[in-house]
Amino acid sequence: MDVLERIKQQVTDNPIILYMKGTPDFPQCGFSARTVQALNACGVEYAYVNIYEDEEVYRTLPKFANWPTFPQLYVKGELVGGCDITLDLFQAGELKKMLEEAVSKKQAA
Repeated sequence: MDVLERIKQQVTDNPIILYMKGTPDFPQCGFSARTVQALNACGVEYAYVNIYEDEEVYRTLPKFANWPTFPQLYVKGELVGGCDITLDLFQAGELKKMLEEAVSKKQAA
């Protein structure tokens, strides 16, 4: 399976997935850390990929969604955005609703 297919499968198979620098327990950049804080505050489980552990994903993901920076948050197969957008949604109270809806639809399926 080539890397684009692998990314597409990860995004499709996980209702919420974060491509980040590091891990939720040990983020390796401030933007990833702030995004993880917002996701954790919503209390919803999510998958993640440490882009430093997968060179192909690190190089290919920006082309996948035409988004050049990390982290990248995907919900229900769609790119939500990076740190700034995620934090804006969190502060507006929209992120938690979006994440809970994504998880509830996955459980119902």
